[in-house]
Amino acid sequence: MNYMHVFEFWKQNKFFDMDTREELATLDIEKDKKEIEDRFYRDLEFGTGGLRGIMGAGTNRINKYTIGKATAGLGKYLIDTYGTSVCSERGVVIGYDTRNKSEYFSRIAANVMSAMGIKVYLYSHARPTPQVSFSVKYYDAIAGIVVTASHNPKEYNGYKVYDEFGCQLVPHQAKKVISCVDSINDYRDIDFNGNSLLIEMTDTTDSFISAVLKQKRIDNPDIKANLHVVYTPLHGTGNVPVPKTLYLDGFENVYAVEQQVKSDGNFSTVDSPNPEDRRALLLGIQQAERIGADIVIGTDPDCDRVGVAVRTEYGYPLLSGNQIGALLMDFILNNTDLSTYKKPAVVKTVVTSELGAEIARKKGLTVFSTLTGFKFIGEKINQFELAKQIGDADRDFDFIMGYEESYGYLIGTHARDKDAVVSSLMICEMTAKLKAMNKTLVDRINEIYTEFGFYHDAMDSFTLKGKDGLEKIASMMTKLRSNTTPFVNTKKVFDYSIPVDAEPGFGTLPMSDVLKYILEDGSWIAIRPSGTEPKIKIYYSIKGSNAIEAKERFNAVQTIIKSHLGL
Repeated sequence: MNYMHVFEFWKQNKFFDMDTREELATLDIEKDKKEIEDRFYRDLEFGTGGLRGIMGAGTNRINKYTIGKATAGLGKYLIDTYGTSVCSERGVVIGYDTRNKSEYFSRIAANVMSAMGIKVYLYSHARPTPQVSFSVKYYDAIAGIVVTASHNPKEYNGYKVYDEFGCQLVPHQAKKVISCVDSINDYRDIDFNGNSLLIEMTDTTDSFISAVLKQKRIDNPDIKANLHVVYTPLHGTGNVPVPKTLYLDGFENVYAVEQQVKSDGNFSTVDSPNPEDRRALLLGIQQAERIGADIVIGTDPDCDRVGVAVRTEYGYPLLSGNQIGALLMDFILNNTDLSTYKKPAVVKTVVTSELGAEIARKKGLTVFSTLTGFKFIGEKINQFELAKQIGDADRDFDFIMGYEESYGYLIGTHARDKDAVVSSLMICEMTAKLKAMNKTLVDRINEIYTEFGFYHDAMDSFTLKGKDGLEKIASMMTKLRSNTTPFVNTKKVFDYSIPVDAEPGFGTLPMSDVLKYILEDGSWIAIRPSGTEPKIKIYYSIKGSNAIEAKERFNAVQTIIKSHLGL
């Protein structure tokens, strides 16, 4: 059946609700042919990260029916894996962020799950993604679902799945779930009615905050009382747990950006609710300038990423994700009694700067590198804990911290996903301690550069929308693999689409569409298509003896790769 036939079926069949049919009725077969094709040329792919896409009617959109299909497929996988009685007893946790229709989609998921005889713990309020991860283990559930599109624009939504440990599905698990989702050929086979007896409303905020506070490192109340923080949740789920966590830890001077505290799925005060983008923190920075705050902290709508701006004599510059990671590594390791751990370890991704890793190695920690995606960091925590249980000394490591360049960090094991609540806590404690020493985060990162060398870390992201965009991205990766390296001083090339050895005892990394070029001086460039968006991303970590030299080398490398790919 071609896409036009599917379009007509959705538009005319009364199984689909009136809103869906009316939306499709506004599309003209001739004028909107490209739009119709993009909505219906494929089924929205359930990948290793779950679902993510533009909301709207169509098989290639986020809507009641694609959410229902994903949930029915997941439910089938859970019943096949655990059995009906376990599913009805242990259940599934379902949460959601503040995006438009997130709560609605979470209820669709709850209805489909409960109609299949699976117990549901459904969040009564929008709460952070890491809190849902925490709640899976808290309830000893068999899985978790969170409806979110993280920091994407308002048109997007998504659907992320956790296993029974609160870890996002890794490829071998996702493959089985995908098979179950794909086995559902007709939306009319999905029962959307639900079973209210199997749905329990929940909110674990206080328990989650208690678990986060166990990671606190600084006890001096005077140091904390002297820090002035401006915080913005960017209209998202951090508005409750972040201020409450900071208050309970003794931070008395935390000022909310009032225009951005209100939940708003249109994200009306920003172009994009992404704390990596200075424009998203602009209102917070303006407020900080008025009151003389020390730092500005912003979390994205599902509160798993955090951005930071720091007061200096020349304004409030933003730190990069790699800089925050290195600073947190430095702070955590300098304020942790490492002698209490037998084999302390940290985990980073292959597209994350080596600066934090070098800090850890100097302290004697083992550093693990995983593929991009926090699910692989969560998987490492699971592997470490399993090794302890079965007495596998070779893989029995103690997880201290996991981090990635895209502003995601986890300290402790209360969750299996990046957590902007615990990260905000650590950033405030770190800043407070430095302030007591008459230093800022910028001062400290410069000290780290002086000790370990200067790193110019950057990322280019190119969005190529629709079917044509995806095809162009695929052709770029094919071109890179078919040609020799575009860089004359390449030392080694890693192609993660074929097996690459992980750390000893951990086999090979899962295959992924990533290329990484290691240069002679230790600099590197990595190219990967996004797993959840129509984007191709280029990561750079360029070394130099000083900032100017590193920037010049970066400019040269950036020009080469963009020219090679026609970007």
